[in-house]
Amino acid sequence: MEISSMTTTVAHDYYDVGVFTQNFSNTNNSGNDEQQFECMLPVNTNGLAVFVIYGIFANLIGLFGIFGNTISMIILSRPQMKSSINYLLIGLARCDTVLIIIAVLIYGLPAIYTYTGALFDYKFIVYPKTIKYLYPLSCIAQFVTVYLTLTVTLERYIAVCHPLKARSFCTYGRAQVAVLVIVTVAVIYNLPKFWEIEVFNERHWKYNVTVYCVKPTELRSNEHYVTLYINWMYFFVYYMFPFITLVIFNTAIYRRAYVGFQVRKANRDLQQLSRHQRREIGLATMLMCVVIVFLICNILPMITNAHETFVGDPPELMVQIGNLLVTINSSINFIIYVIFGRKFKRIFLKLFCSSKLFVPGRDSPEFQTYDESIVTNTTNIELRNSVRHGHLNRANTVSWNNNIHGTTISNGGTRQQSLKSGRPVSPGSCVYYPGKNLTRSPSQMSRTSNSRNNWNRRENGDSTL
Repeated sequence: MEISSMTTTVAHDYYDVGVFTQNFSNTNNSGNDEQQFECMLPVNTNGLAVFVIYGIFANLIGLFGIFGNTISMIILSRPQMKSSINYLLIGLARCDTVLIIIAVLIYGLPAIYTYTGALFDYKFIVYPKTIKYLYPLSCIAQFVTVYLTLTVTLERYIAVCHPLKARSFCTYGRAQVAVLVIVTVAVIYNLPKFWEIEVFNERHWKYNVTVYCVKPTELRSNEHYVTLYINWMYFFVYYMFPFITLVIFNTAIYRRAYVGFQVRKANRDLQQLSRHQRREIGLATMLMCVVIVFLICNILPMITNAHETFVGDPPELMVQIGNLLVTINSSINFIIYVIFGRKFKRIFLKLFCSSKLFVPGRDSPEFQTYDESIVTNTTNIELRNSVRHGHLNRANTVSWNNNIHGTTISNGGTRQQSLKSGRPVSPGSCVYYPGKNLTRSPSQMSRTSNSRNNWNRRENGDSTL
């Protein structure tokens, strides 16, 4: 949610309180009923546009976002999904959910009254008494969302560009500390916003009942406070610094992961990419999509804030569309996880879809879903490979020892020669094998080849999500 646009909606509408009060008094005294005022604002001004953008689209997208973020938090909280990057994504989903709920309470529900006249009690009783707290909470949630996105990008940068440092830096404990620090800084930075809005009451022009309205406090009306803290600091802290940093880190990730990938592909060395490297590239692709969507959805709010900072109050339609885009950004990450996260999609299908629709296999919900986090030392496939190689080495060793001791049975020749020579047969190591024909049929060889191909396919690995 764009804080500057909320400031425009909540505070700038009442910036010249004296002028609005004078106009309101003159209207009532003159008996002119053509233009009525509610909370010192004209009634039904651009009500249809507000209703369509906020009352319909913002509410529907917000409901979908709450549903998707809830599912994301459930899946990312599973024991097999425990990792530092997933912990950061859980925090991002929580903040996005808070932003969506606040967007619905501040924009979506009041917009319904603006055009239809419904939810009168919420508009003039509940909303004025809660906006004083919802507004600062939205600022805190947006701060955390922006810098959690930046932290996720930094984590990917370390994992892809400095893989040797990822084992010590990209840990679950450090992710918890990062979230705690970001939340603490967000609360401290946005503390002054709790004193920017105050409530007053008036008599409603139509129902003749007492209604509650909001207006800016003296702090929010201070010119230096607005210029320095509301405009300049907000533009730098919420937009300029995060945007530049995200572009730099993601450019480095792209150059290291994708350019290197194309070079190996051109040199026919693609098979030399380890399973861990493939997983890192897949995860980097998904998170880069998250960042790209974040940048796209926040370009218009950044332009709106720059317009307010350097020019003046932005057009109302620009503010409304910017708020809708930020709501979309908070609601769309679930779709990105399902599209690009193979493990995320597998667990989602297992938890929320019928298993009868799938057959056991690589992408089946019944397939293994053990932890394959960023800093996993030994994956399950590596364990299976080590066991398989151990069996092969043991079989080769036994065969070699048996050949030395002359106990290999080939048409009975070796043992019969030992008996004819009169020498005792060396005891050797006794290994009993089931009676099988040593010559393999074509079907057996085909099954062996298929099993090896299956092992090779499994070694290609899937991403953390």
